[in-house]
Amino acid sequence: MMTAAVLGPTLIVVCVLFAVAAAAVYRLAGLGGIWTVPVAAARAAAQLAAIAAVLATAMTRLWSSAAVLMVMFIVAVLTAAGRSQADRGRLWLTMPLATGVAAVIPALLLTGLVPLTGAALIPTVGIILGGSMTAVAVAARRSLDTLATRNGEVEAALSLGLSERDSRRLVIERSAADALLPNVDQARTAGLVTLPGAFVGVLLATGSAAQAGAVQVLVLIGLLLAQGCGVALTGELVARGRISRRPHAMTH
Repeated sequence: MMTAAVLGPTLIVVCVLFAVAAAAVYRLAGLGGIWTVPVAAARAAAQLAAIAAVLATAMTRLWSSAAVLMVMFIVAVLTAAGRSQADRGRLWLTMPLATGVAAVIPALLLTGLVPLTGAALIPTVGIILGGSMTAVAVAARRSLDTLATRNGEVEAALSLGLSERDSRRLVIERSAADALLPNVDQARTAGLVTLPGAFVGVLLATGSAAQAGAVQVLVLIGLLLAQGCGVALTGELVARGRISRRPHAMTH
């Protein structure tokens, strides 16, 4: 089995060599500090080892799986809030993230496509929540950046009689939508350019390409729905001023 071959000394040696090579590239090309990749790699390894140990126990019971999912959601909210670079109303991003998950997961459970077990729920919710977190954070940040650089257009729209909400919405609409492009592109090129993670995981676990394809289609379309709901609500919150940035705040 491939999993038996991967889990061993060879894996450690190859990962260390990759990290060292990446560090050299970062240094030589001026992409960042020489320790950027090694530190990130060490952190990822430690975090994944810890979560693997936790999940091995947590997934055996529904209540402990629910606790893990709650922690994941809190971390997702805090991460999206930080990445948004908003000065006010960061925690309003709880709503778009919750909306994205609620639009997909209950339907999967009710139809039986995802069984009500920790082993099925945690990875499924993790994929949907992680994708939604990224899209929501990018939508909030880009919308706030756009408002800062195109404030004159907002003022012009206000002078024409539009409401504050409509004036902001008119300006940020395209910026918010750009947050959806990565997943839309992934869906369009799945199987042609990339083999997404869910496809590879199911393929390795079952050996069935048809089953892997079915699962990946479900995940991709679910992500499109979750991210669409999350980004739409994020844009609305920014347009209504619930999430905002002080005029003097600068982006990096």
